[in-house]
Amino acid sequence: MIVKLLASISRIAAALAVVIGLLWLILARPGFSSKEIAKHPAHSIDPAVLRRDTSLLSNEMAPRNYQHIDNLNRVADYISESLASSGGRVAEQVFAVDGAEYRNIIAEFGPEANEIIVVGAHYDVAGEYPGADDNASGVAGLLEIGRLLGKVELQTKVVLVAFTLEEPPFFRSDKMGSAVYAKSLAESGVDVRLMIALEMIGYFTEEKGTQDYPMQLLRLYYPSSGDFIAVVDQLMSTQAQRMKASMTGASDLPVYSINAPSFIPGVDFSDHMNFWRYGYPAVMITDTAFYRNRAYHTDEDRAERLDYERMAQVVYGVFDYVVKLSNGR
Repeated sequence: MIVKLLASISRIAAALAVVIGLLWLILARPGFSSKEIAKHPAHSIDPAVLRRDTSLLSNEMAPRNYQHIDNLNRVADYISESLASSGGRVAEQVFAVDGAEYRNIIAEFGPEANEIIVVGAHYDVAGEYPGADDNASGVAGLLEIGRLLGKVELQTKVVLVAFTLEEPPFFRSDKMGSAVYAKSLAESGVDVRLMIALEMIGYFTEEKGTQDYPMQLLRLYYPSSGDFIAVVDQLMSTQAQRMKASMTGASDLPVYSINAPSFIPGVDFSDHMNFWRYGYPAVMITDTAFYRNRAYHTDEDRAERLDYERMAQVVYGVFDYVVKLSNGR
């Protein structure tokens, strides 16, 4: 009897190990990469510049919610001027919501073509908060990517977009800036090779137990400390796996990916979800937001809490992958 019981337990344990292993392969998509950092012209990212832009947006131009249109316009002007000075062909997508006008800022780099790579970040905030990590960090990263793109040759057009109205009360509505933009691409028949959303990329901590997850199971596959950047993708896509491998090879910053269904909280919590709606491949680059940063949507989300050295590694990794993707590598 005891022998049969032990045999049954062994079979159950083996089956459970197989299931856990399969889930690891499906969700985390393990892979290998080599440390071959590309040498682009002026390839370095200056953490001080990231700090400057993040501080400017979260201090001098706050609050940046939908009710403070003058501040949003100041931010939009700053983004437009920065991207234009980097060599981008800058345009605006103006749209009306509840009688007020809001602006997406769009900058094109590389050749004129119908196939594009999109990198986006929203510049509005929730409530009256500073919004340093959410999402001045993403905008600062976008501006640095623009500076670097202006110095390289591109074979595929790269479009940088600063979105407005990502935050409540417009989140998940067709009034989101990214929803307006993605719809315009689909209606124009534009081919999007990949969309990358920069969503909170500046908060890191090495303290154990600081990293949370939407499911306890994920603790088996991912670290307990928030010292990594994540690439978030749809369940059956391979985009995140490829981008993770490239970013891992571009710096010493740990990079993890997750391919998961959107019913898991957080998987579609940014502008990339509006590209999924139209069948476009899209990923989110994130420090995992409220699963790590306890200042999320509070008055404590300030520039001095962010790690600009690690943030610089994130930005360079995204830039490097965009250039590789643009040039067919």
